[in-house]
Amino acid sequence: MSNTVLLTGGAGFIGSALVRYLINDTDHIVINVDKLTYAGSLHSLGGADASERHHFHCEDIVDAVKMRELVDQYQPDFIMHLAAESHVDRSIDGPGEFIQTNIVGTYTLLEVAREYYEGLSGERKERFRFHHISTDEVYGSLGDSGLFTETTRYKPNSPYSASKASSDHLVRAWNKTYKLPVVISNCSNNYGPFQFPEKLIPLVIQKALSGQSLPIYGKGDNIRDWLYVDDHVKALWKIVTDGDDGEVYNVGGHNEKTNIEVVETLCGILDQLKPRDDGKTYAEQITFVADRPGHDRRYAIDAQKIERELGWTPAETFESGIRKTIEWYLDNDEWIAKVSGDYDGTRLGANQQPAAKS
Repeated sequence: MSNTVLLTGGAGFIGSALVRYLINDTDHIVINVDKLTYAGSLHSLGGADASERHHFHCEDIVDAVKMRELVDQYQPDFIMHLAAESHVDRSIDGPGEFIQTNIVGTYTLLEVAREYYEGLSGERKERFRFHHISTDEVYGSLGDSGLFTETTRYKPNSPYSASKASSDHLVRAWNKTYKLPVVISNCSNNYGPFQFPEKLIPLVIQKALSGQSLPIYGKGDNIRDWLYVDDHVKALWKIVTDGDDGEVYNVGGHNEKTNIEVVETLCGILDQLKPRDDGKTYAEQITFVADRPGHDRRYAIDAQKIERELGWTPAETFESGIRKTIEWYLDNDEWIAKVSGDYDGTRLGANQQPAAKS
């Protein structure tokens, strides 16, 4: 049966991957709502926006009137909420936008969804879900051992993770207080094609190819669990369609790597696929820079619940996914130029305001 999905943040990295999946691999109707901030681009939809089943609306999720109009117009079966300010460094330099979008925006959507849900009946009411997509960063930092589970205590350490933790709590409260049917997912670090070049992997690729230094925070020993974005969106669809009301599902890639391991792997693959003209290795461009404030030591996801209850497992290893990612960036210079705009590759996160954009 074809469903109508209202998806916020569908021009961002994970959102655009979800749009491409729903348009290319299913027969569902996608209502794509995105504000098109610096990190959102319709170029990331990879042609999926040409489908008659894709309907794009450039709107701010904080605008309750517009959100209500869209929900009333399209009568979605699912609302999948991915729209968020998501870069930790930027949240350090300018937390206000994170509070507004991630907390106030989520509240606005919850209220619109609650009003809509209360007017549904029968099978459509039974099928409806509000899916809030969040991050493992809400749990804070792990030591050398252990994994985040769905019951791990929240302990956010950055303005970004605090804003996402707040939105998670709002979603849970609307489920418990107003009986709005919700599911929440918390994911590990995503990577893959179409990621805005301020994030670690695309940033390193672009800096390496342009002969610039490759800046690594601290000693490069911070650990993340890496999840290929196409694996993630398949998990998201499993959660919204098959997940139980009120439940939380952690989504991870089983790929714990230190930042320096990630960068050295990137350099090694680039040495093979696009060797430097001078015969040197890309790893010689690595430099270490001052760590950012509140930098969490380690994240790692226990994904047994979604594997056991919903039958999802990641298809990509880090080795297979990172090679696919690098090959994609090497083949898509035009996309990089289109989305980068005036972003100059500066690492933010030192409590200094970024240069104003004209």
